[in-house]
Amino acid sequence: MGYLFLAIAIVSEVAATSSLKLASGDKPPVWAIVTVVVGYLLAFAMLRQTLAAGVPLGTAYAIWAGIGVVAVALVGRLAFAEVLAWPQVLGVALVAAGVALVELGHPT
Repeated sequence: MGYLFLAIAIVSEVAATSSLKLASGDKPPVWAIVTVVVGYLLAFAMLRQTLAAGVPLGTAYAIWAGIGVVAVALVGRLAFAEVLAWPQVLGVALVAAGVALVELGHPT
């Protein structure tokens, strides 16, 4: 169950972070501001539930941060047409590999 809470936390955080771009203009849409606030509140509430369910802090945070970085980079590319240079693509790949290593190193 802890990993389900973590997945909800990650999706909420990615939605909130992605909405920051929409909420940062001169006249931001109200829904974007609401998405940012609700998204971050839900993300931290779900992270708390993740930890309460027994997922180790280091593992939970590594997965959250790693998948979050990869997902936000993809949202930036696909939704906002942001260009990723090859060093950025390499960096995102290394983050993903690091998350995999943290998870593989977790004792069963």
